[in-house]
Amino acid sequence: MLRRLAIQSKIFSKHQATKMVQNLTLTSTKKLPSGHEIPLLGFGVYQVQRAEATDICKQAIHAGYRHIDSASAYTNQGECAAGIPASKVPRDEVYFTTKIPMRANPLSYENAHKLVDKALEDTKLGYLDLVLIHSPYGGPENRKGAWKALVECVEAGKVRSIGVSNYGVHHLQELEEYIKELEQERGAGKGGVISVGQWELHPWLTRSDIVSWCEKRDIALQAYCPLVRGERLDDPKLVALSSKYGKTPAQILLRWSLQKGFVPLVKTVTPSRLTENADLYDFELSEEDMKDLTTEDYSPCAWDPTVEPLEK
Repeated sequence: MLRRLAIQSKIFSKHQATKMVQNLTLTSTKKLPSGHEIPLLGFGVYQVQRAEATDICKQAIHAGYRHIDSASAYTNQGECAAGIPASKVPRDEVYFTTKIPMRANPLSYENAHKLVDKALEDTKLGYLDLVLIHSPYGGPENRKGAWKALVECVEAGKVRSIGVSNYGVHHLQELEEYIKELEQERGAGKGGVISVGQWELHPWLTRSDIVSWCEKRDIALQAYCPLVRGERLDDPKLVALSSKYGKTPAQILLRWSLQKGFVPLVKTVTPSRLTENADLYDFELSEEDMKDLTTEDYSPCAWDPTVEPLEK
């Protein structure tokens, strides 16, 4: 099967690549509202064991990835960050993300500051490219306190960009209003800016309301579980597209995510798949195929805090 796909891929690339718009590459980035650039393909490290985190991140960087997505809750952010100096690639060429959990003691203004300082201590990177509030759990005051702390971390030069993860539209609207309040309190431009939002996003969970909200504000949309944890790789439409384009089902899903304008975060601990998951730039899904693969389903394969009420 893999051999046939490889042969088909070569044939497709030879005869069709010149007909496709080749705008995206492994080095493509998006400019964030903060002014910084984020690479469009990220390497996720959820559930990567600490003992193997440094080596797999080093290998990912050697394979061309320039974006590592970790979190305080993953308990591997230090080991993952160590993959950067181990790779010999300059620090400023690798984008490093971490997240602060809303259920930390619980998270508050003070704890958010402590968690950022702990991340800096663990990673030894000097600064963090992106820090996200991992979920909206904790209630309005804790969410607001955490955001204010992150704003201050940006001002202190500890963090370059900030954002949220797993927020519903109602949580996003609450934050937008709070940013306005902070600006009235602290001065124009002092409320912080939402640069990135991270959600489970794939053809069976498109979150059109959240996506629309973010796109109107030019907020980058990171897609975790873009491969649906492998649960949909035998989907008939996906299998048909795999045959049509001479690519694996995983590559089709990642290309779909890129063409939707998302920043997919792909995870693997298998070195051979590092290259496969990054081999997305010699083909392009047609507009018709993009639409046909997209569903109106609501089928999360992970948790979904977006539905939680504001008070929780």
